[in-house]
Order: sequence, then structure tokens, then C-alpha cells
Amino acid sequence: MNQASKNQTSLSPQVEQALAVSLRGCEELLPRDEWVKKLQRHEANGQPLRIKLGLDPTAPDIHVGHTVVLNKMRQLQDLGHQVIFLIGDFTSLIGDPSGRNTTRPPLTPEQIKHNADTYYKQASMVLDPERTEIRYNSEWSEPLGASGMIQLASRYTVARMMERDDFHKRFHSGQSISVHEFLYPLMQGYDSVALKSDLELGGTDQKFNLLMGRHLQAEYGQEPQCILTMPLLEGLDGVDKMSKSKNNYIGITEDPNTMFAKVLSISDELMWRWYTLLSFQSLSAIQALKNEVMQGRNPRDAKVALAKEITARFHSVSLADSAEQDFVNRSKGGIPDDIPDVHLSGAPLTITALLKNAGLAPSTSEAGRLIEGNGVRIDSSVVGDKALKLNAGVYVVQVGKRKFARVHLTA
Repeated sequence: MNQASKNQTSLSPQVEQALAVSLRGCEELLPRDEWVKKLQRHEANGQPLRIKLGLDPTAPDIHVGHTVVLNKMRQLQDLGHQVIFLIGDFTSLIGDPSGRNTTRPPLTPEQIKHNADTYYKQASMVLDPERTEIRYNSEWSEPLGASGMIQLASRYTVARMMERDDFHKRFHSGQSISVHEFLYPLMQGYDSVALKSDLELGGTDQKFNLLMGRHLQAEYGQEPQCILTMPLLEGLDGVDKMSKSKNNYIGITEDPNTMFAKVLSISDELMWRWYTLLSFQSLSAIQALKNEVMQGRNPRDAKVALAKEITARFHSVSLADSAEQDFVNRSKGGIPDDIPDVHLSGAPLTITALLKNAGLAPSTSEAGRLIEGNGVRIDSSVVGDKALKLNAGVYVVQVGKRKFARVHLTA
């Protein structure tokens, strides 16, 4: 038996449970043995571990995709650890280059303040606000000044920075990389130094930045943090990650009826991934439900249960029940399980052209008459404007009682 196996078998039930909670749905936990040692130390001395999640307020609202890591934070919070919700008001001025093939325009201070004002309130729908430390990275980033920034930059090499996948690809394809973009991972890593974090969470696209935190903590004489990456949640289209820019998202402040209907619009295959990453049900309960569906139970039942759980989390059980009834009343039985996917281009596109091109109406004039008769719905809401223009995104379109299509509209 190797040493890792010996350590694994000697874990106490408490540490085993904490490790299982940490690993549920995660992409990577690095280094796992170091995290186990931190958990064992917590068990021995009762000192909560410091668990950090940073989000840049690039938009005024949080969507369900953001809650994948927030859910993990809440699970670790419930184990007795100290979670730190970090709002990147300073790093937002730089702009995160992660996963981008072009330089992202930085936000203005006014935009950042407007967005940050709503972030923590929305995150508190998942986290326990009484047990959450909220911080802004301008607290320690602004006082650094020019000399501090130069000293920080001396802690990492350009060669290692260029190992980063998005920088590497942009450099070799001749696309520009601004020097200020090198500062972003450095500043995010310095956040871990300032907060003395034991574990940092993030999406898989943040791995380079999270590892930077480990490196800089070691440079500053601290015990390096562990990192835990969570998968990026696919949006309503089941293809691209959930994003407002792609209009494939569910905002956590959306009204309960819209939220419920949007969850029901996802595919049966995507539903199970959402269960793993968004549901608070046990993995054994989810697998039991999946087995029932495989044995003939209507997958709509499982999807309704997921829609009610998510809606209740951000609203209430009673409003989730009402949303279910509203959906049934509006759609006269709901969206069929075998709704076809239609791919169109040319956004922004008028609703009448969309109906014609999607094969839901024989002509734009007939599409207009259907709209006038309140016979067209988008995401369960009646369309009342024939001149409505739809931007790129994913829409569940219903014409009459029986015609449905999940329309994927691109530019």
C-alpha cells in the first residue's frame, strides 16, 4: 500500500465527509494531499479554514452559472469554515483576460460601483450572510502604489506568464496582448496573500490565476493555498457556458415564473449535469432519480423537480409551486419532451422573420397575424409586438398549442 493510500484509509469520518463535500462536482482539487492536511488541522484545533472566492462585478446581476462555485462555498461554510466573498473592484479596472482572444475593455469606476452594489446581496441568496466575510480588493491593491506594483511584478517571469493558454494562442496568432493584462493574474494572486487564504475556488478558466495565488503566497512566506476548480455551467443551449452576452442564462433575480420556465426549457441530457452542479440533493438521490427515468419514468418529472428546487432557492417554496401551476396554465401541458432545435443566423432578427425562418409560420405576414391573436410565446411569455427584435441567444418559441422550437439565434 502506498503512502497516499495509507493516509486515505486513516482519515477520520469528519475529514472523509469534508473531502467528499469538497470533491462533489469539482473539476480539480490541487494538491489534494495538502487539502487533506488542512482539513485534519481544522479537526485538531477547531480553527476554521479561510476559503476565498473572487468575482469581478462585470455585470449588475449574478446568473445561475455563478452559483456553481457559490454552492460549493455554502457547502464548505456549513462544515464550519470561514468563507470570504471577494469583490474585485480593483481588478475589474484591469479586465480579466481569461479565455479571451482579444483585450477586454476595462470597466469604468462608475460601472464597477453600480455592479458591486448588487453583488453581495445576490450572493447572499446562496451564502449565509452572517457567516460570510465580504471584502473588496481595492483595500490592499490601491495602497500598493507604483513601487509596490513593480515589486510584485518582480515575483513572476514573462516566460511563465506566456505559458498561459490564452496568452500563448494570442501571441502565436499575432493578436495583441497589452502589458496591463499581465497584471491581472498577479493582482488576483496577491489577493490570496492579503487574505491568507487556505483554499481558493474558481471556474476551470481561472486555474492559471488560482495557481498564481499559490506561487505568490510561497514568495511572501505563507503556506500556499489549495485550489478547487468547478466546471463552467453550460447555459440553456447546452453548448456554450452560461453568459448574459449569449442570452443563454437564468438570472437569480428573475421572477419565479420566468426562472421556472427557463429551467424546463433545457434538454434532458443537460438536466443531469445541472442536477450535479446546482442541486443540493445528495448524489445518491440524484442517481436514484436518474435510474427511475432510465426505467421509464417521464424525464419531465425530474426536470420539474429541479425547476422547483432552483426557483424555491431564490424565491420561496410557495412561489415555486405557483410558478409550476402558472406554467401548466400558460402552456396547456407544458413544453414537449422532444422539442426540436432550430439554428438561425442574422441577429438581431425580427420576431416575424424568426417565425418564418424557423418554420413556425408560412410567411412573415401570417406570423404577424399570429402575434396579433396572442398566439406566440417566447420563454412562456406572450409576444405582443410584431416589431420585436431578438438579439443572439436561445429562445423557446411556441406558436399555438402544439408548435414548439428551441431557436438558437446567432449574429
